[in-house]
Amino acid sequence: MTTVTRLSVTPVKGTRLRSVDSISLGPDGAAGDRRFYLIDERNQLISGTRLGALVSLVADFRDPHLTLTFPDGRSVEDVVSLGDAVQTQFFSDTRTARLIEGPWSEPLSELVGQPIRLVKPDDGAVAVDRGPSGAVTLISRGSLERLSVEAEVPSVDARRFRMLVEVDGLEPHGEDTWIGRRVRIGEAQVEFGGNVGRCAFTTRDPESGRVDLKTLHLLGQYRGEVETTEPLPFGIYGAVVEPGVVHVGDRVTVP
Repeated sequence: MTTVTRLSVTPVKGTRLRSVDSISLGPDGAAGDRRFYLIDERNQLISGTRLGALVSLVADFRDPHLTLTFPDGRSVEDVVSLGDAVQTQFFSDTRTARLIEGPWSEPLSELVGQPIRLVKPDDGAVAVDRGPSGAVTLISRGSLERLSVEAEVPSVDARRFRMLVEVDGLEPHGEDTWIGRRVRIGEAQVEFGGNVGRCAFTTRDPESGRVDLKTLHLLGQYRGEVETTEPLPFGIYGAVVEPGVVHVGDRVTVP
């Protein structure tokens, strides 16, 4: 039997993932997840790949209040207030976003050592970079355990891969067989469309942001020749086709 073992979210893309007991999945993905992102002075997306210190930041959004907790214990909290619209570079796409007014830029810029600003995607979009808006990402414990064997380490933290759903009960990379199929996860149903190709963000520790594991080298060694939708595959992504609530412990079934 395959079950959900972890659900991980963050309202601000690139910041530390938080484990939660349940999520509500809809057309825009998990409610409250990746609703904001960060940009630099050139309006380009800032991610943990470029600035690892972001993963030391814990974000909590309880509409309309956003709270950012910094590594030194300081918290900044305020009501989210939308400002001017800006054209941002979101990986290879141009996306319209609204600047978030309030006490955010100064402490964020201090944390990463350069000017950055907080924005919210316009028109209710979500700050995901793969598949449809609101993509659901999933990884199995079997895959994580296989990677730990390749890396010769006791375990690999799933948060390193920034996945929404972690499941147990599959063979290593058994989730790859779900691509092109509809899978019921708790009350929701997700149609998986492809593999998630990995980037350098995965080389960083999910709490400190320090580079400490050669994930891309390892995946290239044992997954480099696998026929997949993206290079260096680890996990899968899909779109919600039937909304519903997912709890840790829920069954995962393929009709």
